[in-house]
Amino acid sequence: MTNLISRLFGKFASHKFARWFQNIINRTYVSMFKIDLSEFAPVQTYASLNDLFTRALSKPRSFNAESNVMISPTDSMIMAFGSVDRDLALQIKGMEYSVSELLGGERLNSSYSFINFYLSPRDYHRYHAPCDMEIFEVRYFGGELLAVNKPSLLRNKNLFVRNERVVVCAKDKNGANLYFVAIGALNVGKMLLHFEPRIQTNAHPNQKCKFSYAQSIRIKKGEELGMFMMGSTVVLFAKDINPELVVEQKVSYGDSIATF
Repeated sequence: MTNLISRLFGKFASHKFARWFQNIINRTYVSMFKIDLSEFAPVQTYASLNDLFTRALSKPRSFNAESNVMISPTDSMIMAFGSVDRDLALQIKGMEYSVSELLGGERLNSSYSFINFYLSPRDYHRYHAPCDMEIFEVRYFGGELLAVNKPSLLRNKNLFVRNERVVVCAKDKNGANLYFVAIGALNVGKMLLHFEPRIQTNAHPNQKCKFSYAQSIRIKKGEELGMFMMGSTVVLFAKDINPELVVEQKVSYGDSIATF
């Protein structure tokens, strides 16, 4: 049912209403969620609600370019972070899940850290590379589209594993595997990756697919990877990093969050 609701909402959000009516919709949404548009185009310039959701920055943000510094890939809230423990990570304090089940393969040990980034409906919905990445594989897992806000995280066991997700598998600057997981949520009609248009999310229930690259796709730190069509979650797994975060901290894309 959540998938159907999300598809219907996606159709509404993508529809371009008459300019005067669309402006009312946009302004209502901005007011409801207290969205700060100071870094973006004015509210009346968006031809659909989805255009507003997926708004681009009007100018690039600056960030620390040193290779040993990891930056936040999103505007979001840190819901949990820590070390992987015997293939287990937290979706929120007190709620564990299997990392290998989420990723669709690898078991990670305590040399890996996880960071959960929650994007609310008010946030900038594009996601960026947290460091230089050499992408060697992308995996897509169809699934449910449960909400990923705090009440839902506390209520639903194995939420990240149950929900639709895209797993980007890459190498970091040290040659270690790094996993960037974009997780769908209620009203997320689509998740897009700019470098892999063959992935079509929320289209076929429980679909699974995998794309491997003989020649790695190189993405520079800060480069845009893709976007959500509504608020959702990114989970990042990286080896031998030192996160500099607190739970429920608000971060912006480009903020320094960890060091290798």
